[in-house]
Amino acid sequence: MGISFWQIAIVVVLVVLLFGRGKISSLMGDVAKGIKSFKKGMSSDEKIESSENKEEDSNSEKK
Repeated sequence: MGISFWQIAIVVVLVVLLFGRGKISSLMGDVAKGIKSFKKGMSSDEKIESSENKEEDSNSEKK
């Protein structure tokens, strides 16, 4: 026995009634901004790590 379409539809209608369309769309926009900043932070961390590795390699070659 699974969840039917009508049960999902009722839950969606209740959520929209409780929170309103404006709050839901602003919440999703905030989630998207958070994901974008997380990805940006991860890519900047990778750039920092790769530059540190290059510096270590050049320092070991000098010795």
